[in-house]
Amino acid sequence: MLDALDANAPLAQRHLWLIGLLDWIRGDGSSADASVRRMQFFLDALQTRPQLQESLRAWWLVLLQTVDSTTVLADYGFSHSSAFLSELGGRLGRKILPATPETTDAAELFSLVLRDKGDAQWLAALDSSSLQRLAGLLTAPSRTPCVTLWQDALLQAIVFCTSQIRATGFASELRLRMSDGARQAQPFSDLSADVDAFRLAFIATPREPQELEAAAQRLRERLELCRQAAASVYPHLNEHGISINLVFMLRQLRERVLRVRDLMDGLVSITPEASAARLVSKLAEAGQERRSVRALVRVNASMLAAKVTERSAETGAHYITRDHAEYRGMLAKAAGGGAATSLTTLLKFAIGALGLTAFWSGMASGLMYAASFVLIQLLHWTLATKQPAMTAPAMAAKLKDLSGGSAVDEFVDEVTHLVRSQVAAVLGNVGMVVPCVCLISFGMLWLGGKPMISKAEAAHVFQTLHLLTPSTLLFAAFTGVLLFLASLIAGATENWFVLHRLDSALRYNPRITDVLGVARADRWAHFMREHISGFASNVSLGFMLGLLPPVLAFVGLGLEARHVTLSSGQLAAAASAVGSQVWTMSAFWWCVAAIPLIGALNLTVSFYLALQLALGAHSVSGLDRLRLRSAVWQRVRQQPLSFLWPRRKS
Repeated sequence: MLDALDANAPLAQRHLWLIGLLDWIRGDGSSADASVRRMQFFLDALQTRPQLQESLRAWWLVLLQTVDSTTVLADYGFSHSSAFLSELGGRLGRKILPATPETTDAAELFSLVLRDKGDAQWLAALDSSSLQRLAGLLTAPSRTPCVTLWQDALLQAIVFCTSQIRATGFASELRLRMSDGARQAQPFSDLSADVDAFRLAFIATPREPQELEAAAQRLRERLELCRQAAASVYPHLNEHGISINLVFMLRQLRERVLRVRDLMDGLVSITPEASAARLVSKLAEAGQERRSVRALVRVNASMLAAKVTERSAETGAHYITRDHAEYRGMLAKAAGGGAATSLTTLLKFAIGALGLTAFWSGMASGLMYAASFVLIQLLHWTLATKQPAMTAPAMAAKLKDLSGGSAVDEFVDEVTHLVRSQVAAVLGNVGMVVPCVCLISFGMLWLGGKPMISKAEAAHVFQTLHLLTPSTLLFAAFTGVLLFLASLIAGATENWFVLHRLDSALRYNPRITDVLGVARADRWAHFMREHISGFASNVSLGFMLGLLPPVLAFVGLGLEARHVTLSSGQLAAAASAVGSQVWTMSAFWWCVAAIPLIGALNLTVSFYLALQLALGAHSVSGLDRLRLRSAVWQRVRQQPLSFLWPRRKS
């Protein structure tokens, strides 16, 4: 490998030699110590062959003249766009498309050379002796007196990086959301002057250590002020809604501030070689992070997830009953929802009788479901299975501080209230939809001579809801996923509504007030702010229940929805079509046995997914989750009836 070192080789061959060298140093990547020993062996081999040292220096100078190392130091690991979706598309492209070593892009070459996850570890583990020997081989003077090429690159990188910080700080999206104090202080305006002062102090001949340290301290303080000004945006986002693009910009700005500090350490540290190794190690880590689509989504969506769960918590708190009066109220609301669902069942079978194609039948069903769910919302009734995904964040909101002695007990109380509320809601839904569907079916038979569905359709219902049919419970769990997704859409929509201040626009926009009038515009603004989350949840759930199954069937995934209230209504319609003979049919009783399991899966799957998201948004650790799980099971053993009926107050 050393014999192949040639500064006059073609571009691709020179870069392939560097890639090969790092592959040899890396080895199998299992041990950072082994890589360090290989680096030491490489330096020993060069020390015994002076001609190779000159060849390496010549090759290094050609590399620096060919690629711009400043680009790596200032921009590597950062997005070239401030938009989240643009960065997401770029990462997907880099994952799919192969890179070539025949490049003058320093960032692309760096990602090819240090591409392994363990590179950052062995770079950070290099000993001071090896670093000094490596610096002796690669140090070269620049055009500026008493400044090496490496130091000159660090100075330029600081200028480039701080320019990006200033541009982000001046962006109207952030500036308008900063606190009044941050805007008045204008920390970003004076940043370039502090950078220039630091640069002049470093290149001064002779260099004055005290002046350099003073300039460095002023620059550090200015960077901290910039970071604090950017951080003042977060309270505004927490109050007025989260934008993932804004969060992305803030995180980029913070990371650039940290990068400038690392660059400065490489210039003013008493151990510059160690600082350089740490910097390259962090660049290698940033490269790994930059290639990860999962990391991008996880980091930048964390605040959005927290805000979505917070919005859901505001809504979900209304679904939890805590005493006998609220319990009876839940039963009444659920009974109303069950009665409305009986009409939904009738319309579902009517759409099926039209003989539409799968897509248009799904579209019509989705529209009908959405209208039915919105009607239930506007009448202040309840559909049981919509509750868990909304109530889980309300429960998790109590876990922001588990240090208090009563926090775990309060959480267990909320679990008890929630389960009891779900029991009441399911009983109310199912207890009303079954008799209502039977009355409708018998009324149709008496008036028109035909029940709601034929016996052939009833047989199909028995088959699809049969407990021993493997897909029954699978489809019920899939419906729980759809319920969870509907809650996410609801929270995200409400966050979008608040972020863009649409309630204020509805209330005060001159064009709207000219049409509606001031008083009516105010009522509409209040109405939409109160119901936007429910509209988003109901409409999205309706279309997912109706339209998603035919779409998935088209791509070969035969997943269907099994909603406990709708399934109960369909089973009641099938039983009415068969008549008194249904009591002797084993298939009917297997379907009856499946209904509680369908409801349980609808509830538990949606609740589990929502709770996991909420716990992650509130940063609840694995140990705390274990404590909560143990406390819940202890309550189940000690007071099982409290999950079914509210206790009387003493």
